[in-house]
Amino acid sequence: MNTKTPIALFTYNRPEHTRLALAALARTERFDECRLYIYCDGPKSPEQATGIEASRRVVREWASQLEAEVTERVENLGLARSIVAGVTELCEHYGRAIVIEDDLIVSPDFVSYMLQALDRYQDAPNVYQISGYMFPAKHPVQPDAFFLPMSTTWGWASWARAWRFFDWKAAEAVEQLADPQIKYRFDLDGSYPYSAMLAERLAGENQSWGILWWWAMFKAQGLVLHPRQSLVWVGGFDNTGTHAGASPIYNQPPREVFQHNRLSSPLAFPPRIAADEDAFDRVKAFFRAWRPAPQPQKESLLKAIARRVGSRILEK
Repeated sequence: MNTKTPIALFTYNRPEHTRLALAALARTERFDECRLYIYCDGPKSPEQATGIEASRRVVREWASQLEAEVTERVENLGLARSIVAGVTELCEHYGRAIVIEDDLIVSPDFVSYMLQALDRYQDAPNVYQISGYMFPAKHPVQPDAFFLPMSTTWGWASWARAWRFFDWKAAEAVEQLADPQIKYRFDLDGSYPYSAMLAERLAGENQSWGILWWWAMFKAQGLVLHPRQSLVWVGGFDNTGTHAGASPIYNQPPREVFQHNRLSSPLAFPPRIAADEDAFDRVKAFFRAWRPAPQPQKESLLKAIARRVGSRILEK
C-alpha cells in the first residue's frame, strides 16, 4: 500500500471547466497527502481536436505545479471506459482512489473529508463508496455525514476491495429486476427510474458506467457515506457535457453551494454503519419533487435488456 492516496481527474475537451476544477483541487486541505493522476481522453472526431488540445494545454500547465502524472490518450475511450480503466489501475496500485471529472469544483474540505472517511471505513466490508456530493435536500447539522443505500458519481472514492465488484455485464440484472419489489428498491422506492437507465445501458442506448456501479452495490447491499451538504459543485449542466438538460436546481453558483459547508474538525461521523432512513426519506422526497416527467416507454425493462443480450431471455 502506497502512503499517498491517488486522485484521478478525467478530462476531455472543456478547457475552462478543467482550469476551474484544477484550481479548486489545488486549494483543498491535505492535497499534499495525495498524488494527482490526470487522464485526457482522445478525440471522437477531428472536429474535437481543437477543444481537446486546449484542454490538454491547461492540464500541462497545472501538472508541473501539482506534480501530476498525465495520460494523454490517442484514441477515444469514452467516459465510461476511461473512468473504469483509470480507477481500476489506481485501485490495483494503491488500494483506493478518489475520483473527479473535469466539470466538478470541489470545496476546500473535500480532500480532507475523503481521506478521513477512506481511513475510517477501509475495513468495513459493507461500505462500498465515499460520496462527496449531496443532493439539495436539507439535513440536520450533525452528524457531518451519514450512510445511504445509494451511490453517486459526482466526486467519490472507493477501495480495491469494493471496486472489484464492478461488472460491465450487470450480471443477473435481467432476472432480478423482473421482480417488481426488487425493481422498486433499485429505483429508490420508486423515486427515480434507475432501472430504466440500466435497461438503456444494457441495450447499448447510453454509456453510463455509474448505473453499472450502482447495480453492483445494490446487489451486494452496500452502503455509501454521504456528506450532509455537498462538497462538490457540478458544472456540466451548461450544454457542454452529458449532464445538460437537467433541472436548474443543480446549477447553483459554487459560492452558494459552499458558503455554509464547513464540516466539523474532526468530522462527526455517524454513530453506526447503517442506513440513515430519515436522511434517505429526504433525498427520495427531493427526487420525487424534481425528477423530470416520465417518458413513455416503448418496451418493458425485460424486453429492452433482452433485445441486447439475445432471444434466449425472451424464451425464459
